[in-house]
Amino acid sequence: MDIKVFRSRSFVSVFIAELGDKTQLATMLFASDKEVSKLTVFLGAAAALVVASAIGVLAGAALSKLRERETFEARRGAWGSSPSERGR
Repeated sequence: MDIKVFRSRSFVSVFIAELGDKTQLATMLFASDKEVSKLTVFLGAAAALVVASAIGVLAGAALSKLRERETFEARRGAWGSSPSERGR
C-alpha cells in the first residue's frame, strides 16, 4: 500500500472525525465485553466504516454528475482555498 494514502485529506479528515465519536465509544463498549472476541469487534467496526465510506463515495460520485465540482469547492470551506486557487 502506498504511504501517500495515510497523508491524504480523506484519511486525515475521517481519522480526526472518528476520534472520540459515538462510534468509537460504542466500539470500546463492545470490546470491553470479556465474552466477545476483540478481533470480531475490530473487524465489525472496520467493516462498518468501510461500508459507510463507500456510501459516501458513491453519493459524492452521483452528486458530481448533477453539479459542477466548483460548486462543491466554493461551498466546502473546511480546507481553506480551493485547488484552483493554489495553482493546481
